[in-house]
Amino acid sequence: MADSSSTYQAGGSGDQPKKSIIPGFGRFKVALSTVLTMEIIMQLAYIFEYPNCLIDGLRKADTTTSCALLMVSGMEERGQIAPHDISQLLDSLKEIGNPGTASTVQELFLKHTDIPIEEEGAHSQGVIRERGHSEAENEATVDRDHDEPSQKTVGAPASSMSTMSPTSSSLMPIAPELMGHLMNSMTPPGVNIAGSNNVVNISCHVQSTGSVQLATSSSQLDPVPSPGPVPTPDHVPPPNQESDVPDTMSTFIQELKETGKALYDKIQPIPYIKDELDSVDKVFIEVGLERRVGKDSWKKLGSYHDIFPKEKGNPRIQIIEGDPGYGKSTLALQMVYDWCNEVSGSPFSGPDILICLNLRQLKGITSIAQAIKQCSLPFDSKLKLLDVEQLISKSNIWVIFDAYDEYPDQHNKVNFVMQMLKGKIGQHVNILLTTRSSCIPPALGARTGRIRLTGFDNAAQERYIRKVVTGDDEVVKKVLKHLNINPTLGVLCRAPLFSVMYAHLTHKGSMLHEISSVTGFFGHMISCFLSHTQNKLSGADESPENLQTHADTHAALDKLAFEALTSKMQQLVWDRTFFVGELGEVFYKLYVDVGILVEEKETHIPAPGKVPQHKTVVRFYHKLFGEWYAAYHLIECVKSRSYILPENINLYDLKFLFMFACGLDQPGGSQVIKLLGERKDGAESVVLCAPQLKEWSHDIQTTVRRIVSSGIDIYISDSRLLQQSTIQLLELASQHKIPISQVMLLESFSSVDPDSLPLVLRSGLCLPPLSTLKELVIWTEPGREVTVDEWTGILNYTNQCQLLKKLKLDLCLLPWMDSFPTSLGSVEVRWVTAIDGHEYTLQSGRWQNWRSGGILTRGAYDDLVTKFREQWSDTPWQERRRAERE
Repeated sequence: MADSSSTYQAGGSGDQPKKSIIPGFGRFKVALSTVLTMEIIMQLAYIFEYPNCLIDGLRKADTTTSCALLMVSGMEERGQIAPHDISQLLDSLKEIGNPGTASTVQELFLKHTDIPIEEEGAHSQGVIRERGHSEAENEATVDRDHDEPSQKTVGAPASSMSTMSPTSSSLMPIAPELMGHLMNSMTPPGVNIAGSNNVVNISCHVQSTGSVQLATSSSQLDPVPSPGPVPTPDHVPPPNQESDVPDTMSTFIQELKETGKALYDKIQPIPYIKDELDSVDKVFIEVGLERRVGKDSWKKLGSYHDIFPKEKGNPRIQIIEGDPGYGKSTLALQMVYDWCNEVSGSPFSGPDILICLNLRQLKGITSIAQAIKQCSLPFDSKLKLLDVEQLISKSNIWVIFDAYDEYPDQHNKVNFVMQMLKGKIGQHVNILLTTRSSCIPPALGARTGRIRLTGFDNAAQERYIRKVVTGDDEVVKKVLKHLNINPTLGVLCRAPLFSVMYAHLTHKGSMLHEISSVTGFFGHMISCFLSHTQNKLSGADESPENLQTHADTHAALDKLAFEALTSKMQQLVWDRTFFVGELGEVFYKLYVDVGILVEEKETHIPAPGKVPQHKTVVRFYHKLFGEWYAAYHLIECVKSRSYILPENINLYDLKFLFMFACGLDQPGGSQVIKLLGERKDGAESVVLCAPQLKEWSHDIQTTVRRIVSSGIDIYISDSRLLQQSTIQLLELASQHKIPISQVMLLESFSSVDPDSLPLVLRSGLCLPPLSTLKELVIWTEPGREVTVDEWTGILNYTNQCQLLKKLKLDLCLLPWMDSFPTSLGSVEVRWVTAIDGHEYTLQSGRWQNWRSGGILTRGAYDDLVTKFREQWSDTPWQERRRAERE
């Protein structure tokens, strides 16, 4: 196929097509190339959605100048800049947070073209306002054709050069003052331009591979002084030069496995036990996993091996979500272990390359290759950045992005992680991204898979205790006993983090089983950590009394944690020097010894040719510990009645912060709930926090009354913690004689306990009869058939709710009953089958059609059963029914 790139000819003659010209636009493009930095270029390339081949071509340019020239040409080719309009470029520069650069570019455009850009939308339509011309004159000036000289003499004065617009596959015409520089850095081997007596026809274009090519032919030309060699960055080998590392792939894999082992070999179940570090496989127990199979439906998975389905056409991107402490990072490390050790039967041992990147450490990093080079390879790695780029471009690669909720650049619209998730770059990479349920990346494609962690069930808790804590049957039974009889513990310990803490501390004699609130559990756990460290310090230079003094005075840590967590961009890692300066050396050392604070080594690779920088950073053992100390500062803040919660706070993401605050201080907690209740998004937080208070003041009762008056929903997708808190709130509301307008169970109903009559939820939690409940709605899974025992139990439950006026059942098939309990009294019972024309109310012990008023006979009921099963034949419930009959 003939090349259609722009051609510069030195010497000779030829006619060029006529075209519209804005004098000075060529000089503007040269000036623009001096303004663009590598960071700005890459951000613009992403936001303009350039193809991967062009982005790779930009990255592989030998110098920033060469890259900038290529970028300028690419923008002109795609219409982001034009001789009469650069508004798209200006808008994009502002969008990526560079208004200063946008202003500079606008000034350069005015300087070289004498064309001002109007701010109020005129430029967006390509309208020009030139000085000294009327609007009609401007249009004529732009549209007038000119004869354009076709010959360019290399080395000629700038004033003799004119501008040529590139064709569809060309790059920009290069001004003479930069031509020698570009040719020297990009000319193919064997072509000598500077210093020769040749006339050179140069055709510059980007091929489909993204590589930059210069096509040349020769004739006589006056000598041109050489601009001198162009320095080559250390991390990019000169063109056509192979890497100096033999067998780069094997080196790459070996170094990744060394780094991976350093990650998975340092598991610390309890913060203060630092002399008993384990490999992840020694402590890993599978958590419950579910895959999203519809808008609101989830299907249980048998193992983490099933995360990537084997069938073709399944999503290559999987989001793994879970609440705090549910084991997301531990699961990621187990996957790394499987790959490094080639574990038989694990799909994670299959890819050529598997890399785990903690997003907390990737602030300011602009590419996956840079992230791997900086965070996943040894400091003394022989591999250069270009090696990494080439290796990951031709490999079967899986990348785990761990802790998106802690990613510092998640609010940057052009971060490389989001570009990969959207499929704009790295389309060949399988991606696993872990995050809190409250922080799902926005605008993901329909083909992105969703996995959620559901935590430890009783069997998983027992497996962990036997595998890691003790194999003694009696001790195991004792530890597990309290989880079954203490509902608060049972809910909390669904989270592996809490379950592990509980198991280890109880085994060591702690009385955690007596705790009845989230705040009490966490506070007791912190006391155990301090007590253990106090025992270790007995007889040491630091006396236990001084330790307790430091432990009780942590206002500086409280403030630091609160401000970091509630800022728009949460800060979760600090420089050690700064942290020590804020807290003092003694306090800092204490909390590192206790294990609440954790030190990490961090390497920063600066600009090419510079020496890598090493520093020690510090973070909390887990984000929940940061929320614990931040809660103390929130209590101090709300003592001022004028305090208002920052609008940017994600209440659900920081739910433990507010729960801790309410449990730590009764007056302060009451004020926190009042503030939460005043926010439009605060109802759920009130539900979580109110049970933490030992007493309900008048203000709290008013806030709760307002919330329950609009109805309470319990979804199947709600966490056990939220369901448990909701049940506690409803019970407390009934005890305080607060009317509850409605409770709706959305696919969360399971059965009825025949002895004590509570409604059993699918989570295993129980909703007891509520004396002040006015309406109960049970929205079952579509296609469910309620048994006689279940229906009888539901009716008996309603009898225990003294104020109940309405009972409604949706999407289910109720059993035929010849008679109903007379004790229903004035309760209105309504049954909705979701089949057109079949909605019934119970009148005098018989079902009456809600619309027609006709009575449902046994024969009509049998017909309804047939229609119902046909309507919902493809639902999981009906599929199970058919399988059981077969």
